[in-house]
Formats: sequence, C-alpha cells, structure tokens
Amino acid sequence: MSVSMVPADRPGLPWRRRLPALAAVAAAHLIARLPPARIRAVLTFARRGAAPAAAEQARAARDAVIAVSLSCAGEGCLPRSIAAALLCRLRGSWPTWCAGIRVHPFGAHAWIEADGHPVDEPPHHYQVTIVIAPDRELRG
Repeated sequence: MSVSMVPADRPGLPWRRRLPALAAVAAAHLIARLPPARIRAVLTFARRGAAPAAAEQARAARDAVIAVSLSCAGEGCLPRSIAAALLCRLRGSWPTWCAGIRVHPFGAHAWIEADGHPVDEPPHHYQVTIVIAPDRELRG
C-alpha cells in the first residue's frame, strides 16, 4: 500500500504476549499475498462469532503487531491491519477492517476501526472499497 506510517517509537511488549502477536503477523503476511476477494473471504470467515472490538482493544492489538514486526511498523499497512484484526480475533473481538484507495495522487491503504473511528491513523481521504465489520448478530 502507499501510506507511510512509521511510528516515532515502537511500543514495548512483554515476552508472554509476543507469541500471539508473532503468529498473527505471520498469518497476515500470508493472507496479504492473496487477491482482494480471497482476503475478504478469509477475514469474513475469521470474524465469525467475535464481539465488536473496543477502541482500546484494537489499539492494543495494533501496538502489539508494531512491537513485534518491523515491516508492519513501517509501510506495511496491509499486513499490519490484517495482523491487528487477527490478534483482536484471538482475544475474542473483531475491529472493523477497511481497505480503500484514492485517485489523486493514487494511493491505497488498509486500516482498522473501532467505535466508528480509525485506530491510530492520520487523517486520510480514501474511498473505502472493502469493509469487514463485526458480525451484525452480535452488535448491541
């Protein structure tokens, strides 16, 4: 994707929480290689049965992913967002996963949202093309 998102400093993560984050990052890198329709299918399947993620849960998952993966901390918005969503899922919740594009100048970006707002993302103006929200049956 095309948005530069290198955080000033990567958050620390206790050793006991690194293994799930590393597993989510490894899976995310594999999923990110799939075509968009397959990514949608995999993430739609993964979200089944999960409660909507609160902003703090989504932020903690995103921070954990950034802490264990230099590629996700840099310009890897697609694997970063997928890994954060999968890590939330491992903990029983699901954020809203989004991907979008802009035309002038061309750019693509993927991110997660919680409570209706992007999680630790700068303001951006992308036309959303894919949204994987939490299951409707589990919402309030």
